[in-house]
Amino acid sequence: MSYIEQTWGMGLCTVSRSEERQHMRDEVVQETPRTHSGALLAAITVAILLGLGGILWSYTLSSKLAAVTAQNTKLAAAQQETDARLNVASDELKTSLGLTQKQLDTRAAELQVREVRGERTTARLATEQKKTAGQVAAVSSAVTDVKTDVGGVKTDVAKTQSDLADTNNQLTSMKGDLNGHSTLIARNGEELEILKHKGDRNYYEFTLVKGLKKQVGTVSLQLKKADSKRSKYTITVFSDDKAYEKKDKSLNEPLQFYSGKVPMLFEIVVNNVTAKNTVTGYLSSPKGAPEPAVVAER
Repeated sequence: MSYIEQTWGMGLCTVSRSEERQHMRDEVVQETPRTHSGALLAAITVAILLGLGGILWSYTLSSKLAAVTAQNTKLAAAQQETDARLNVASDELKTSLGLTQKQLDTRAAELQVREVRGERTTARLATEQKKTAGQVAAVSSAVTDVKTDVGGVKTDVAKTQSDLADTNNQLTSMKGDLNGHSTLIARNGEELEILKHKGDRNYYEFTLVKGLKKQVGTVSLQLKKADSKRSKYTITVFSDDKAYEKKDKSLNEPLQFYSGKVPMLFEIVVNNVTAKNTVTGYLSSPKGAPEPAVVAER
């Protein structure tokens, strides 16, 4: 290839490259306005949406504020109505009670007086309680003393009962002179007291002097003879218009006889014969037998 051809070829290549660069610049220039137009449109759209949202939010807030305002207005009206009713009710209550300030003061004074009286009553009650407590303590002490005394009496009674039991064991069972029935006799005053406490029969004590007739119980007795050396005696019994002579009887020997409309067994026991023609002893009769109107000695 010749030099001219090479030079021509290089010139064409240069021209072609220049045109290509120009064409690219034109495309860039054309694309740049298009890009700016899209961004602007997007910004406008966002602004419109924000504006619509703000308008909607403002409307909603306005509606809520209006509702709250209306509710507050209703509440205020209701409060005013309630206050008015309370005032009316209070006035009516005061009117119905008829309480003036003077009456209230009077009642307050009365309550104070009642309170003072209540305090005085309480103090008086406390004093009475202390007094009563002292009396109760005194009574309790007395009761304790009585219990002590009763305990002592019980001890004495127990001792007496023990002594009686011992003496009772010493009582002698002997047969009477009439029918041989066995009976307990007392040989002295102590044993006679035991027989009396047993309560089985009635007992009448006597002292007889020779030659003198004496009523004992419902019968009469007369001493005919007394022998202190031999401890023997003779006695006559007068009963139911009859006379029973008991001759040469010994000490502590039961002398038996029947007496009464319904015959009952009576007994005579002589415990002592003295040198002065005197004897002492007792008469016993069954329970239920007639008793004398006047008992000379018992």
